[in-house]
Amino acid sequence: MLDKSVFTPHGKHLIAGEWVAGEARFANEPAHGGAHEFSVGTPEHVNAAVEAAEQAFWSYGYSSRAERAAFLNAIADEIEARAAAITEIGCAETGLPEARLQGERGRTTGQLRLFASHILKGDYLDRRHDEALPDRQPLPRPDLKLMQRPIGPVAVFGASNFPLAFSTAGGDTAAALAAGCPVVVKGHSAHPGTGEIVAEAILAAIRSCGMPAGVFSLIQGGTRATGTTLVQHPLIKAVGFTGSLGGGRALFDLCAARPEPIPFFGELGSVNPMFLLPGALQARGGEIAKGWSGSLTMGAGQFCTNPGIAVLIDGPDADAFVAAAKGAVAGIGSQVMLTDGIAEAYRKGRDRVAGSKGVQEVLTSVCNLRNATPYLYETTGKNWLDNHELGEEVFGPLGLIVRVSDAEEMQRIARSLQGQLTCTLHLDKGDTALARQLMPVLERKAGRVLANGFPTGVEVADAMVHGGPYPASTNFGATSVGTLSIRRFLRPVCYQNMPDGILPDDLV
Repeated sequence: MLDKSVFTPHGKHLIAGEWVAGEARFANEPAHGGAHEFSVGTPEHVNAAVEAAEQAFWSYGYSSRAERAAFLNAIADEIEARAAAITEIGCAETGLPEARLQGERGRTTGQLRLFASHILKGDYLDRRHDEALPDRQPLPRPDLKLMQRPIGPVAVFGASNFPLAFSTAGGDTAAALAAGCPVVVKGHSAHPGTGEIVAEAILAAIRSCGMPAGVFSLIQGGTRATGTTLVQHPLIKAVGFTGSLGGGRALFDLCAARPEPIPFFGELGSVNPMFLLPGALQARGGEIAKGWSGSLTMGAGQFCTNPGIAVLIDGPDADAFVAAAKGAVAGIGSQVMLTDGIAEAYRKGRDRVAGSKGVQEVLTSVCNLRNATPYLYETTGKNWLDNHELGEEVFGPLGLIVRVSDAEEMQRIARSLQGQLTCTLHLDKGDTALARQLMPVLERKAGRVLANGFPTGVEVADAMVHGGPYPASTNFGATSVGTLSIRRFLRPVCYQNMPDGILPDDLV
């Protein structure tokens, strides 16, 4: 019997139910422990996987909601059966602590089970019926029925900062499978071993549920040509992506330039500004500073919802907040970042902010190699408005405090923002009038607006929105977290005067 608590990667791709090797190899770069070799994905691997996904769609796309729900639950069961081994290799590859990997695994299986429960209810189908009006004048109305239908094979790119929840069996994959769409995942080279063991779990679920083999494939690593082939393949009908603005925009442009353009659902990150209103700042500025420190440095700041900007009105209360934030952040030690490349990008972002005109140091430290230490800087509202680079994301535990002269300048800061995943208001009852002035601006800027909290917890739920106006994401009408994310991989079909015998079962 297979011991699912022990795992040694074999380094192959999973294509249509078979483990396939390639000639070229690459080695992972774990934070600790020995490295393993993996096959490099090629356009040929992509073609085989996508063609298998298209073949699988003709049965999986027309399976029942009960069958797909059972499949999602089986994937969750198989992931949990490999819990210890997933945690071990995930920690080794990423440097994330064991508790973080255990929590992320629970999030991953939890959203699979949530999506299973959601599709069983059927509400996501948005079924509508306009009955025929044969006697209507001047023209009769036909019988019209509408329902959401799956779009076909979906490409998913694994994320560097979430080896489980936003990668192989993460939110994009779970949403597409729930919708009835086969998935081809391009695994992230930062954690290929973690991707492989999760793919093994999905394969076990495919076999136990009798699903078509091509319903899921994993292509490891690969060159830029591999990703290009995947998003440009004519059988791929949508792409899910979580990553950098530069990489996401390049893939978005490829999707738009296809002979048949397809939607690219890219979640690209943001600076997630917090606005500290005067009453809250005076009453509990120290408490907010402490909470900000924890949120800013959580996971070495490697969250797309990391609150990198704090905006507050200058004065004694602002001085006290800065001092409290400095004291809280100073107690945070060095943390291992996900990859050497991310650590280097963090240092470059630090240098860009520190070297910007009008920016002053609050707290500096020394970080090198794959380690990250926190930094705090401050600037004026005027300088922020004059320097658009200060609004660019630094992926890591770096905070910038923006001191504005008054409430009017705070509103100008809000209007100057690019699209964000989140914006946060810290307010007390006396701040309601200013908050009401800011709200119309913030809800145009962000997909999620918070009050008196911190954005680094993204609940997987029906009402969650994890997306926002560009450049936070490439599709402001979508979310990559929560049950609404399933709608990304569906399209409405209207059936006119259709006999019940040939309608989809869910419409009869």
